[in-house]
Amino acid sequence: MTFSIVAFDKETGELGIAVQSKFPSVGSLVPWINMKAGAVATQAMANLEYGRTGIKLLQAGATAQQVLNILLENDPESEHRQVGIVDLQGNAISFTGSECYDWAGGKSGEGIACQGNILVSKETVDAMYDTYHSTDGDLAEKLMCALEAGQKAGGDSRGQQSAHLLVHRKNGGYGGGSDVYIDVRVDDHPNATTELRRVFELYSMILLEREDPQSITELTIDTYVRISRKLLELKYLDNDTQDSVVIEKAFTRWIHTENFENKIRDDGFVWNSVYNYLLNS
Repeated sequence: MTFSIVAFDKETGELGIAVQSKFPSVGSLVPWINMKAGAVATQAMANLEYGRTGIKLLQAGATAQQVLNILLENDPESEHRQVGIVDLQGNAISFTGSECYDWAGGKSGEGIACQGNILVSKETVDAMYDTYHSTDGDLAEKLMCALEAGQKAGGDSRGQQSAHLLVHRKNGGYGGGSDVYIDVRVDDHPNATTELRRVFELYSMILLEREDPQSITELTIDTYVRISRKLLELKYLDNDTQDSVVIEKAFTRWIHTENFENKIRDDGFVWNSVYNYLLNS
């Protein structure tokens, strides 16, 4: 009742999983990632031990294939399971038990495993796999586009309900305090993929520096005038001033209020996303 894509980007070291299902809060069950191990997606009649034990085995040095063999050998209900595994060497494997409901199957290649069950057809898995490889951008964008392509190709035959995008990057979490770089989910929505894209774009704009390095605006006198007028309108300034120090303090307060603290720059420029968000507020 789920389709997912698990991937490892060797160039950046990022690991990620995107998943959608006609099932509430699919993100609480399917995706498992550890930067010192790899990534596992457990679904169909999901066995959470595949995630817990799978990550432990990967961290101990087992390959994706070895992990799969061990998990299946120790599970009497293995034919009801579906799992995708990627290790830190880029080995990837997808398994679909013979008792999973049609259409069910998977496809894997270097650094990527796609799988799904109760799908309209195999085109969902093929679309995810092909789109991942044809999409430009970072791992998050590749995964998101792959999930969207899977849905467009048919997706879960019962419809949509929840979706999740999870990406780990070493010290990439908020304030550098964890490896959880992106963790956005939709727990219950009739158009879960579309809603996930909306939430992802919002999360990215506010918290992540994923923009083109040239997508910036210089803080010139004219820029400060536009910023100050908007800050005055939003009541972050008490009067119309051209004092750049006063404007900067008010601008910083607005940035923190709107949760843009990860997007603060100290080089005389402002991200266009932040600047446009302010002007359109």
